[in-house]
Amino acid sequence: MNQIKLFNDKQVRMEWDKEKEDWLFSVVDVCGILSESNIPRNYWSDLKRKLKLEGSELHEKIVQLKMQAEDGKMRETDVLDTKGILRLSQTKC
Repeated sequence: MNQIKLFNDKQVRMEWDKEKEDWLFSVVDVCGILSESNIPRNYWSDLKRKLKLEGSELHEKIVQLKMQAEDGKMRETDVLDTKGILRLSQTKC
């Protein structure tokens, strides 16, 4: 089950993980909202590099899923589960 939710007129792509019974959220979308960055993909790229250098356990939990991009094509994007997104929002974005 794929869904797109709007938050302050910005979209957040999400997908239900049946196996884990949890939502997976597009990290780029969430970082774009929380950071108010004009280029959320670049913001996330820099932040992900920083997390990796710090040895953050959050970096280990990132997976990639194909989600519909703005151009309508299915492209791989980094996702985190609910717990990971909450941790990201508390510490970095």
